[in-house]
Parts: sequence; C-alpha cells; structure tokens
Amino acid sequence: VQLQASGGGLVQAGDSLRLSCAPSRLTFSRYDMGWFRQAPGKEREFVADISWSSGSAYYADSVKGRFTISRDGTKNTIYLQMNSLKPEDTAIYYCAAKRAVVAGRSRNDYDNWGQGTQVTVSS
Repeated sequence: VQLQASGGGLVQAGDSLRLSCAPSRLTFSRYDMGWFRQAPGKEREFVADISWSSGSAYYADSVKGRFTISRDGTKNTIYLQMNSLKPEDTAIYYCAAKRAVVAGRSRNDYDNWGQGTQVTVSS
C-alpha cells in the first residue's frame, strides 16, 4: 500500500484547507482510512477515520464540527476538509490505512502510513 497526502500549507486562524490522500495498491473495501497529526514535541494523535465500504466516519473531539473526512470512490481518494482552523491545529498531518477488521483507532492499529503534509495555522 502506498499513501500520498497533499494539500497542506500556511493559513491564518479561521481559514480552511482540504487535505487529500490517494492510496494505491489497496483493496479499498477491506480498509478504513484515517488521518492523524503530530505537532512538534507531541505524540501522533488520531484526527478522523472513515470506513471505505460504508462511509461512516469518526472524529476526535478536538476537531468535531470543524473537520470532515470523506471519500471519493471514483477518484480513489480521501479528503480531510478543515474549517475554522486554529493555531493548535498546526501539525504534520498523516494519511493512514488499516484493515477494516481491526477495531481500534490508535496509531498502532494502522499499519500503512504515508508521508505527512505540513499544516501551519498562524494567529
């Protein structure tokens, strides 16, 4: 599985960004896709995930109501729409995949990772 995240950048507080991730060599129906982030000096944390087969999504409390994860089956791409960005959202954002049969949402449950994309939110 190869994952490539893109779409990061430098924005101001209150702005929006959309991250994209296009997995390859993946049997999509068997996987859940997730976004994690890691701020300087902090652990990598879960942001959101989505079941490729059902489309059901789950969010960390810190982003609920501001971020939306979605998938486009025609483009084999997942997105993370980030609205009302805050300086504390500044981090490297990673796209990840795990087998759908794995129930957890910790970073250890995800066994496929892409290179991250930097998101910086200025105040």
